[in-house]
Amino acid sequence: MGFFSGLLAFLLPGCDSVKLEKLQPGITTMAQTREVMGPPTMEWLDSDGSVSWEYPRTPNGVVNYMIDFGPDRILREVRQVLTKENFARVKEGMTREQIRRLLGQPASEQYFSLKREYVWDWKTKSENSYDYFFDVYFDEQGHVTRTGTHYKPISGN
Repeated sequence: MGFFSGLLAFLLPGCDSVKLEKLQPGITTMAQTREVMGPPTMEWLDSDGSVSWEYPRTPNGVVNYMIDFGPDRILREVRQVLTKENFARVKEGMTREQIRRLLGQPASEQYFSLKREYVWDWKTKSENSYDYFFDVYFDEQGHVTRTGTHYKPISGN
């Protein structure tokens, strides 16, 4: 199973690059984007009529895409949101929804009953036989209390 997970993580970015090359900001419509990328896992509608679609590549991948459309339903931008800049934007008091919109679907979600906290994490890289993660900790009301990082050996090594 570890081999196939690794193979999937290796091949997925290649598949994405072929698909993403077909998307042209200012030209591609929402319908065309759905044909190329499939249905999004999450959709956000802004007050100005613009829309953002989420395409996570977690838990095996190290990218999450947000695809932004204007009120005219034409592609504005494709963003890889798992970046150091976005991780730095996570602040104490932010909500789960704000974090989900900023970073996309986490690789994992856990609840620790003794600490009474939730932890979401996103894989940021795999190197030297380890997977590295960015962690966001939430209180039971769903507000960020802190962030951190951790790493663990890659399965099968």
